[in-house]
Amino acid sequence: MEAGSSDLYIIPRYKTAFLDPFSEIPTLNILCAYYNRDGMPVESAPEHILKKAHQAFKDKTGYSFEAMGELEYYIISKDDGLFKAEDQKAYHESSPFSKWGAFRTEAMKLIAESGGTIKYGHSEVGNFSRDGMVYEQNEIEFLPANVEDAADQLVIAKWIIRTLAARNGVTVTFSPKITVGKAGNGLHIHSRVMKENKNLMIKDGVLSDVAKTVIAGYMEMAQSLTAFGNMNPTSYFRLVPNQEAPTNICWGDRNRSVLVRVPLGWTRPMNMIHKVNPLESEDKKDFSNKQTIEIRNADGSADVYLLLAGITVAARHGFELKNPLQVAKNTYVDIDIFKAENKAAQKKLEHLPASCVASAKMLEKQKEIYMQYNVFPKGMLNYLIDYLKAFRDERLRDEISSDDGKVMALVTQYFHCG
Repeated sequence: MEAGSSDLYIIPRYKTAFLDPFSEIPTLNILCAYYNRDGMPVESAPEHILKKAHQAFKDKTGYSFEAMGELEYYIISKDDGLFKAEDQKAYHESSPFSKWGAFRTEAMKLIAESGGTIKYGHSEVGNFSRDGMVYEQNEIEFLPANVEDAADQLVIAKWIIRTLAARNGVTVTFSPKITVGKAGNGLHIHSRVMKENKNLMIKDGVLSDVAKTVIAGYMEMAQSLTAFGNMNPTSYFRLVPNQEAPTNICWGDRNRSVLVRVPLGWTRPMNMIHKVNPLESEDKKDFSNKQTIEIRNADGSADVYLLLAGITVAARHGFELKNPLQVAKNTYVDIDIFKAENKAAQKKLEHLPASCVASAKMLEKQKEIYMQYNVFPKGMLNYLIDYLKAFRDERLRDEISSDDGKVMALVTQYFHCG
C-alpha cells in the first residue's frame, strides 16, 4: 500500500473463526478481508485475488476448482542418540525411529478443531543429524476443499505448527532448503475440477480430457508459477535433480520426477478391503471422486493465497488454449527423467527457472494472462517482479552450490520464510 493511502477497513470473515487453542482465556481467532475507504475490496489483497481467480475460473468454464495442500516441515530437537532413522529414508517411519509423531498428532487435532479438513499425517523422507541436533521431516496432508478454503486452512495450520513448536521448546521450519544434500520442504498442491459435486478428473476409468486440459494449463504457466510458489533464493537450491523436487516441465502417472504427478487413483469400482478381510462385504465401491493431480514445484516460501490464485489461473488458461490435449500429449513422460539413460528425453523438455530473477522474468512475460478478467492487478504483479529481481540471484546457484558454508549462510537467512 502507498503510504499516502494506507488506511484500510479490516473486515472479519466469520466462517474462518476458531477458538485459539493456545490462549489461557477464551479467545476467538479470525481471518479478515481488506476494504478501502470507499467500502470496496482492496484489489491487491492476496485473499481477494484468490477469490477473483476462482470466480473467473467458474465464469469461463462452468466448473468449480478445489485444492488441497501437503504441508511439509522439519522439526529440530536435541539428539539423544537413540533409535536413529536411516538418513533420507524416513518416509512413513514409525516410532521410536520417528521422534515427533505425538507432536504431529497434536498439531492435526488442533488444525481440525480450527476448521481444517485433514487426510492424514506421516513422517517424511528427510532425516539427519548435525551438531548434536536431529532434523526430522514430517508432513500433514489435507482433503480437497474449495480453493479459497484450502488457502485459509494452510495459513492457519502453519501458525498452529509454529506456535505448538514454541510451546514444546523446539523449532520447526518450512524452509525449502535445510542443508546441503538433503531433501527440503515442498508445498505440493493437489487439485481437481468439480461440477455439481462430481469430480471431472476421471471419465470411464481413465484420466479425463478435463484433467489433461488443466495439466496443459499448468505446463504452459509453470515457469511463471514459481514466482508465487518459490519466493526466495533457497527455493532454487531445492529445484535440482534427486532432491525430491522437479526441474523439468512435464507430467506423468505416479512419477515423482515430474512437475505434475497423477497420483494412484480410484479409477474404477473395486473392493480390495474384502480381498484382505474376507468377512467384509463383497460390494464394489466407486471412489473415483478422490482423483486429483499434484503440482510439485512450490515450497514453504510461497505466499499461499497468491500461489493458489496462480494455479487457478493456470487451470483456467488450459481451457483457453487452442490445443490443450496436444500440449498434454507433448509433455507426458513415463520414465524417471533424472536417470542418466534418459538424458536425451530430458533435453527435449523445458526447465523450471533456476532463480528468483528468472522467475520474475517469466512472470513479466506471462503477466497479461494473470491480469485477464481483473484477477491480478498490474501494480501488484510489478511489485512482485521487482521484489524477486532484487535478490540478484541469477547466477547464485552456480556460484555457491559447491561452497557449503555460503549455502548454509543463505539457509540461515531464510530459515523461517513463508
